[in-house]
Amino acid sequence: MTNLRSIINSLLLLFLAGGSLQAQEVIVTDSTAIGIESEIQEQIQDRSGRFKVDGVAAVIGDFVVLESDIDKMYLELQSQGASVKDVTNCNLAGRLMENKLYAHHAIQDSIIVSDAEINANIDQQLAYMTQQVGSLEKVLEFYKKDNEADFRAELFEINKQNRLASEMQRKIVDAVEITPEEVRAFFTSIPEDERPVFGDEVEIAQIVVKPEIPQEQKNEIINRLNEMRADVIENGASFATKAVLYSQDPGSRSSGGKITLTRKDPFVKEFKDAAFSLQEGEVSKPFQTEFGYHILTVDKIRGQQVDVRHILLIPDVTEETKQKAFDKIERVRERINNKEITFAEAAREISDEKETRESGGKLINPTTGDTRFELTKIDPLLYEQVVNLEKGQVTRILTDQDNTGRPFYKIITVTNRYPEHKADYAQDYNKIKELALRDKQLEAIEKWQKEKISETYVKVNGEYRDCAFSSNWLKK
Repeated sequence: MTNLRSIINSLLLLFLAGGSLQAQEVIVTDSTAIGIESEIQEQIQDRSGRFKVDGVAAVIGDFVVLESDIDKMYLELQSQGASVKDVTNCNLAGRLMENKLYAHHAIQDSIIVSDAEINANIDQQLAYMTQQVGSLEKVLEFYKKDNEADFRAELFEINKQNRLASEMQRKIVDAVEITPEEVRAFFTSIPEDERPVFGDEVEIAQIVVKPEIPQEQKNEIINRLNEMRADVIENGASFATKAVLYSQDPGSRSSGGKITLTRKDPFVKEFKDAAFSLQEGEVSKPFQTEFGYHILTVDKIRGQQVDVRHILLIPDVTEETKQKAFDKIERVRERINNKEITFAEAAREISDEKETRESGGKLINPTTGDTRFELTKIDPLLYEQVVNLEKGQVTRILTDQDNTGRPFYKIITVTNRYPEHKADYAQDYNKIKELALRDKQLEAIEKWQKEKISETYVKVNGEYRDCAFSSNWLKK
């Protein structure tokens, strides 16, 4: 059970950020919140294992922070191996109160969070947890839930509150812009001996060659899907059962291929086109996405939200096509090393990675949005490949996998190296701009929080009134 607790807490924290996983939400209908504490008392265990009476640590607008929420948040941090040496109840209470403040004002500002999007996220959470620990029953047993519906209801409230808080924060920072003059002012305001030092950086390019999928493989997959479709339509076979038995989508297979989505959800275009082109009960013909081949049926249409089930089959490559791809990238590597063609020219000519092909294979750092990668912060596997690579040198042929598990081959080169150095305005403008923008966003957050605390109903109870909060929750 200890191992199960660690696994489940780890999984949930991947999905639920910014608040207690089992934080209980109570909507306050009376703005004075008189008597609310007496209505929600319950027995729980404290950190030492003794039983204590749960109470209300704070009320923020329409939301409540329970003392049990704070205990649970502490245990969750501890279960993740995070240092809790200097973490106090006051720290945790302050964090939870901030989350409630954002969620409360998201509702006041009419920020809409799609129920369909939250339910889809819950589907992914449950599918992933079930896949990792073996069964949904084990997950429910750990959380002491009698059934899946109760657990889903709790997850829904947690997800919705966290999403509201996140959207409110995004709304605040998205409104913040910064000018080149402000960037320069920010940089010059830093004393020279306090300016940041940027570690060794590299610019990287790669060429990717993917083995072709034989047409006979594609045809076989399409025929299998057509047979399943005919069995459902003509013989009344269960689409959900076929999804459980045959679908290769790990995220939805265990739930019979069920997915809930809206047009705004981040699904590939072909999938959404199929989902919103069918009537309830219809089954699509096989269609292709970057993941493989699907058939899809619509269970229910609810306005802009649709419940679908799908079956995904992924065609595989053969040893023959893998060898052809390997030989192809081996030849181009030899041409680059023999100076017959530049790396950038080769990337534009043969690379199968459309995102980087036109830029000569150059990779973009997803964290910063520019082309530089700080060596100490890049993926460990990528670090191993480039740390000792000289500028212009090409790696050996590397084997990787796409998001369906199919192998592909790549070669990598370092196009530029930037040794460790103190921040330079011209050379490091993008990084300095990012630092300046974050500083300005932080100021905007602090200003917003100060204003909203002053105009929002806040009640802090018991020992938490003695906390030295960084924000003016006590309104002194």
